[in-house]
Amino acid sequence: MALLSADTFGQTPTPTPRISEDTEVIRVTSRLIMIPVSVVDGNGEPVIGLTARDFIVREEGEVQELENVGNAETVPLEIALLFDVSASTDAMFRFQQETAAKFLREIMKPDDRATIFTIGQKPILVSGRETADKAVESLMSIKPTKGATAFYDTVREASSFLRINSPEGRRRVIVTISDGEDNFSEGVQRAQRNVERRIVDNRADPELTRLGRIVVQAQESAKQSERTKVLRSLQDADIVHYSINPAGSSYQLNQISIFGQENMQVFSKETGGTAFLPRFMPIDTKDYIANQANQRRNAEILDRIFRQLANELRAQYLIQYYSDAEFPDGRFVKVKVDLKEPAGRNVRAREGYYVRN
Repeated sequence: MALLSADTFGQTPTPTPRISEDTEVIRVTSRLIMIPVSVVDGNGEPVIGLTARDFIVREEGEVQELENVGNAETVPLEIALLFDVSASTDAMFRFQQETAAKFLREIMKPDDRATIFTIGQKPILVSGRETADKAVESLMSIKPTKGATAFYDTVREASSFLRINSPEGRRRVIVTISDGEDNFSEGVQRAQRNVERRIVDNRADPELTRLGRIVVQAQESAKQSERTKVLRSLQDADIVHYSINPAGSSYQLNQISIFGQENMQVFSKETGGTAFLPRFMPIDTKDYIANQANQRRNAEILDRIFRQLANELRAQYLIQYYSDAEFPDGRFVKVKVDLKEPAGRNVRAREGYYVRN
């Protein structure tokens, strides 16, 4: 059967609108960039009610036109809590659990979701994307262990989980309760095995002290490399990283502990979060009365930290803009977020993103 044209019915066909070349270019090359941003006043209290008119965003120095600015009241929260179960944090384990549970109950709204991971010999997903009550139930069921710590693997696994499973346009946050030390992530183990294998294959130098130094150097190099990879996984998933180090001031006792705290400081600074380092007192001495007093003091400190963290999350905005700049795949693009009128207010945001074409 012959097809009937519009002329058959005495009508002139309406031509299909021609898409302008400019529109085509935008669709092909522009990227939606999402930057979580926290704004607090000089007292650390959340600054609410800001809009796109209050922010100025520069990408590689160029001012960007903002597509949308959502706030904590309108943009749901996706939070992953990473809980260290290794021996390094065993002494204060219970009150960390209780305070973290209180924090989740207070900060989460009905549309928010929490994911719980443990940091141990390997990353373990305890519960994924649950409401506050179910997440707290899972959190309180966690038991401490005496095993090794795959810190890097767990942060990377949590980043991947949020990137894949949480819907776009939500505020993604990781809160890590750990000393940041790692001695069991796959990359660190692999580097050590490779060096040990080369030592066995080449017996020309039997000096054990020198060989031991080679292994240690390989481990340190692997940790630096893993730190870089984990940071990129956080940035690729638009995640803000916060951390609380239960080791407190004792982290300065050795280079491993110092490096662990540096891990968390790097992750938090580069993603717009905060690395909290409380001054906890010992609660495992031979003096029972002193232990009880110190535990109460430590609980107050941790509770204060979680209140500050809650304030930052309540002061969090999700800035979105389209970048039309042409950058090669994998390039790190610098981004600077400011307030047009700072007036003593502090802005915390990640410092850039990696291009994914």
